[in-house]
Amino acid sequence: MAGPIINDTPTKTKERQITIDPITRLEGHGKIEIFLNDQGNVENAYLQVPELRGFERFCIGRHVMELPVLTNRLCGVCPAAHHIASTKTLDAVFSATPTETATKIRELFYMGQYMHSHIAHFYALAAPDFVLGPSAPANKRNVLGVVDAVGVPIGAEVIKHRSYGQKVQEITGGRATHPVFGLPGGVSKQISEEERAKMEEMAMSCVKFGEFTIKLFHDLVLGNKDYMGLVLNKDAYYLETYYMGMVDKAGKSNFYDGDIRVVDQDGKEVEKFRPDEYLDVIAEHVEPWTYMKMPFLKKVGWKGLMPGKGNGIYRVGPLARVNVSNGFTTPLAQKEYEFFKKTIKDLGVTGPLHFTLAFHWARVMELQYAAERMLELASDKKITSDDIRGPFGQPKEGVGICEAPRGTLIHHYASDKDGLCTKINMIVASTNNYAASNASVRQAAKALIKDWMVSPGLLNKVEMAFRCYDPCHSCGTHSLNGGPALEVNIRRKDGSVLKSLKNF
Repeated sequence: MAGPIINDTPTKTKERQITIDPITRLEGHGKIEIFLNDQGNVENAYLQVPELRGFERFCIGRHVMELPVLTNRLCGVCPAAHHIASTKTLDAVFSATPTETATKIRELFYMGQYMHSHIAHFYALAAPDFVLGPSAPANKRNVLGVVDAVGVPIGAEVIKHRSYGQKVQEITGGRATHPVFGLPGGVSKQISEEERAKMEEMAMSCVKFGEFTIKLFHDLVLGNKDYMGLVLNKDAYYLETYYMGMVDKAGKSNFYDGDIRVVDQDGKEVEKFRPDEYLDVIAEHVEPWTYMKMPFLKKVGWKGLMPGKGNGIYRVGPLARVNVSNGFTTPLAQKEYEFFKKTIKDLGVTGPLHFTLAFHWARVMELQYAAERMLELASDKKITSDDIRGPFGQPKEGVGICEAPRGTLIHHYASDKDGLCTKINMIVASTNNYAASNASVRQAAKALIKDWMVSPGLLNKVEMAFRCYDPCHSCGTHSLNGGPALEVNIRRKDGSVLKSLKNF
């Protein structure tokens, strides 16, 4: 099914600075700056996020009950993740325990989010690089090019099952995008038997589509020698970091609730914490050239954008969740997990897998799990119970964490006695991954660009280093209180700097 990698002969550049602006196939905005040395090799490269949205600041003073609806406006791709994290934070703020039915409805809703988000990334954002080839012409490397290559019937199945994820969110959450159902201690809407049966039918189809997607990945990537050479390119796409993700009591991956587990480069557990303990584990570093912060593990410390045990940068998201967990609770996803572990063992890997492009394999595993878990929940007739709201107390301070499709998502609110928000902090998945994303981009650029020789295909391969993280830059830049640094240079006519102004 995959076409050949099209010839993309590099040409000699005369520039010391190469800019990729805008970078493509992501949510939000960003650019990559690559700096060459005197020999025409890469000295450094940066993934810069120039946009700023300010959500944390304008949530101050609003009633905390509004925050699940306000914060889910951070993004049109993953509003469900922010809605769930925010709703779980309200559980903590109001000392509320959601009922069993409410918990199941929330998780069912959330599996719909995973279906539509993971399908969008794999088929629309990642697949152009693997279906058409990373060096295919830019005007072909898009979702329309993929449909043209794989055929309209497959494209129709992709669209249909992504819509099923949206419909499940609409039935349970009130709206497919920017949901409105989360309340402290529960949800606002009961599920009817007719709605449950409809979701069960869609979930059955999604399970089959998950199997199709895994087979497609096996044929398209694992069975393609050229692409596997790219995936296993240790010079360009290999990064040894810490990993963070949510697990249940048995150590299995869980997207909705559990402990947050952190493992080191060898797979040894170094942290396991509950939501209200996150500030004991995570700190945030600020750089002057970007609006996005760079979290790191406090006990290890910040040593810049270098990987390794001596530096506290970590990764979250599909590959991280696979690396920190013992697999999945559903049979088909677990079967693929076991095949994944056997495959990497045959490669000589006994601990975590550090090949960055393997994020895509982990993502299709999670797509299968989300479909199976959606079916489990939609098949449970108890989910139609009217016991959808538990008691709650007076507002205070609380933290909620869930696993967004892109990785660990943290919301932290403080409220006064009247329920007005006095403090808010959000650390989103793309922020958690930002330091590693920069390190990945720099590594790929250094490995691929040599002796002044560049080409559109090589630059796209550099973009692939960040694209596998499925970043959401709109989510990641949200503070206006002086956190992200800004530097302004006032220049003379000849370009020399007259004055520099900065807020850090």
